[in-house]
Amino acid sequence: MAESQLLIPLHVSYIKSLGDSKDDLAYHMTAHLRMNAIYWGLTALCTMGHKDALDRVEVIDFVLSCWDDEAGGFGAHPDHDAHIHSTLSAIQILLTHDALDKVDIDRVTRFILSLQKPSGVFAGDEFGETDTRFSYCAISALSLLGRLSDLDVEKTVSYIRQCRNFDGGFGNTIGAESHAAQVFVCVAALAILDRLEEVDQQTLCWWLAERQLPNGGLNGRPEKLEDVCYSFWILSSLSIMRKVPWIDADKLTAFILSCQDPESGGIADRPGDAVDVFHTCFGTAGLSLLGYPGLVDLDPVYCMPASVIEAKGLRKDWQALHRRLS
Repeated sequence: MAESQLLIPLHVSYIKSLGDSKDDLAYHMTAHLRMNAIYWGLTALCTMGHKDALDRVEVIDFVLSCWDDEAGGFGAHPDHDAHIHSTLSAIQILLTHDALDKVDIDRVTRFILSLQKPSGVFAGDEFGETDTRFSYCAISALSLLGRLSDLDVEKTVSYIRQCRNFDGGFGNTIGAESHAAQVFVCVAALAILDRLEEVDQQTLCWWLAERQLPNGGLNGRPEKLEDVCYSFWILSSLSIMRKVPWIDADKLTAFILSCQDPESGGIADRPGDAVDVFHTCFGTAGLSLLGYPGLVDLDPVYCMPASVIEAKGLRKDWQALHRRLS
């Protein structure tokens, strides 16, 4: 039987327990995701009003232990090479804990800017894989660091514009098919840069609304299965464009709640599957954007607590309105 409410105490306990499995093979096999996983867990806890469930000092110490002094960025785990995604997660974690003063902002800024290619897209690291996800990571990180003025905005926007498709969506590279997660990174990046005029909003919002399936869940592309994580990717984009009511909120809420583990906590991609911290984060994030009672307001552009973004002076008027518009 599907759950009718968010099981907050269970989810908090589940997230807290994730650091207790250091002897498990799975823990070590996911080391390449560790920084991101801490961000996902912390964000979910913040959304549920339990930010202090993870020890602040331990979290900050771990983030700092992942500094790659040669590159000037953060890796996913101690002794891992710096990557733009883990660098963004590190910045988000430290900013959430009011510890951004521990970052060498000049060096991190140089690291991020060094990853931009002549086309305007960003690579994830020195090995050169490019993706609009990495462009978002760069733009979001520079914004959070207060260094967006160092970015070549026109070159950056030009590449994102070329990734726009006839259906209004965006792909991960020029010519790639539209995908809801890529839509988020491109729309959110353009929102940070005040360039939302680059988006065909009516066409794109129609395409996003079409992602809702009869069971209430959202998929990332046509003919694909529903997945809880798209609750955030799609709702955040619709929130930015003030079109959250284009989704059936009651059906989506019921779908997210049906993906909970009622015994051990956590949220899965769909009912009956194994839970993980990634879907727990974006399931609770989706519920926050829907205005679910008792959850903390989440910023749809940065996927961080709205209060943190407001304190940084980065929140725009339309972002503060998204709950009333939904």
